[in-house]
Amino acid sequence: MKRTFHGSCHCRAVRYECVLDLDEGLRRCNCSFCRRARMLKTFTKREDFKLLSGEDHLLTYRAEDSSWPEGDVDHFFCRNCGIRPFSRGYLEEFMGHFYCIHAGTLDDVSEEELSAAPMIYENGMADDHENRPPFTAHL
Repeated sequence: MKRTFHGSCHCRAVRYECVLDLDEGLRRCNCSFCRRARMLKTFTKREDFKLLSGEDHLLTYRAEDSSWPEGDVDHFFCRNCGIRPFSRGYLEEFMGHFYCIHAGTLDDVSEEELSAAPMIYENGMADDHENRPPFTAHL
């Protein structure tokens, strides 16, 4: 069920709200970026995301060798605490314009809700985001 959630970086300088359906699952990916960041991600449409505060605290990173078309994924992180609460991107065949939310930065979600969400594994290392990689315990 879709619900409005609020989130923030660790120092709370960056705060946001978004509409998510955790029943659609949380994702772990083995691509070089997600694996290093230990990203627990979920997605929302761009119109269902609102930055509440901290725009002046955000820095962005965009991989030059991104496997996404035109490299259109910006990873935002707080310049104070270094936490990356969300990324913004575009992929027409996925959901068009989207935000990728790091579920670990959601403030008003319970451990029970996170544990109940289905876990979806993506084999990003092989550019196969629809199928589970052979090894997932480290993700």
